[in-house]
Amino acid sequence: MQSLQEKASVLSGVDQADASAINDSNLFEKLGLQSFINLSTNFYTRVYDDEEEWFRAIFSSSKKEDAIQNQYEFFVQRMGGPPLYSQRKGHPALIGRHRPFPVTHEAAERWLQHMQHALDDSLDIDQDSKLKMMNFFRHTAFFLVAGNDLKNQNQNQDKHVGCVACKHGAKKPAEE
Repeated sequence: MQSLQEKASVLSGVDQADASAINDSNLFEKLGLQSFINLSTNFYTRVYDDEEEWFRAIFSSSKKEDAIQNQYEFFVQRMGGPPLYSQRKGHPALIGRHRPFPVTHEAAERWLQHMQHALDDSLDIDQDSKLKMMNFFRHTAFFLVAGNDLKNQNQNQDKHVGCVACKHGAKKPAEE
């Protein structure tokens, strides 16, 4: 069985080694807190202004300011800085935290499009860091898609457990 990380690599087109290249240097030390705040602010301004209702709806349960803070604190923590996110919210548990949302291929691509534009506008982030970050973001987005696919697969299996009349259900054991 393929792991979620392996599936994410296949879906994203980003090798796991390229996705984890953010670990090779401390991007927080290199870029500083304000770069992550600016990136997340730029990103979520785009997300909350997105012209597609289906995409905006994914984020409608959060206030923009909270989404910005959650994201930049996670990025800071993941890219070499202090554990701001974990101190405030606990373990990131990305798949669990994204479970209520429809993390589809289409949603991941749209999220990545906004992130790419936000990175392109970030003049305080060098090109090498942008490449490392985008590889991480792309792989992580599709890691969440793989987790969503697994959740949906499990939900579909649960619907059919014990459904004797259903062709997808388990066969009723023969009576002895």
